[in-house]
Amino acid sequence: MKRLGTFCAAGVVVGTMAGGVLVSGQNASLPEPRKGFGASVTGAFEGWYYNEDGSRTFLLGYYNRNLQQELDVPIGPNNRIDPGGPDMGQPTHFLPGRQWGMFAVPVPKDFKEQDSLTWTITANGQTNTIPLRLKADYVMSPFKEIAVGNTPPAIRFEPAGSAVQGPLAILARAPARTASLAAPLELTVWAADDMKFTNGTSAPMTTPRPPVTVRFSKYRGPGPVTFDKPRPTVEKLAAGEGAFSGKATTSVKFGEPGDYVLHVTANDYSGDGGGGFGCCWTTSVVKVAVKP
Repeated sequence: MKRLGTFCAAGVVVGTMAGGVLVSGQNASLPEPRKGFGASVTGAFEGWYYNEDGSRTFLLGYYNRNLQQELDVPIGPNNRIDPGGPDMGQPTHFLPGRQWGMFAVPVPKDFKEQDSLTWTITANGQTNTIPLRLKADYVMSPFKEIAVGNTPPAIRFEPAGSAVQGPLAILARAPARTASLAAPLELTVWAADDMKFTNGTSAPMTTPRPPVTVRFSKYRGPGPVTFDKPRPTVEKLAAGEGAFSGKATTSVKFGEPGDYVLHVTANDYSGDGGGGFGCCWTTSVVKVAVKP
């Protein structure tokens, strides 16, 4: 059975499993149902992984139960990670639905298995808190899927720029851009992928998917952000690294001046959340300073 992640809501521990929702805890009632507006947002602890240098990283997403409402929750009492926060690079803009592995939090070197961080979100007057712990059954392998050796897409923000591969959306590593209210910002990513695929069985893929899909979204910022193509087509390039190489471009308009962060997710054949295997997708963030 595939474990896709867990989150805690109002005392209920909810594990999203392949084919359903597992509910346990003190409350026997089901979690709050989704609706258009007015519902809560809960953090999602996807798991943790080892880095090449032996350090460890927590991977987090979230679940916005609203079908239509996008929420902005500034860093502070209503959006905090403790201890050590409140700001550990989490989003302040929450898209509807389940968003997988949106950002990474480096684990302190002296962090022990019995220690924990908590992420608290208050949205629409409802507060949810989740724990982040180094439990052995939450170890992930987000950089390589063991069955066939699938790896996440590699993305770049310049044709010959540094590559990002895996769920590595950390603000400290974000490239910087400048923009103005008068002119849209053109943002391009170059993507490469090994095109390896597994669905957990030996059956062939019944409906072919694009080798790489890219989604742009607002992550932080004081005003509205509009993308002409939030999910632009990844156009195949004639030559490049990997079995597939392509690029995707979007145009971004900002509603107010200030400092923004944009989020990029690149999925391979495995789809959102790696199809439940914890691999293989890539995340990154871009800082944009918007002038009047």
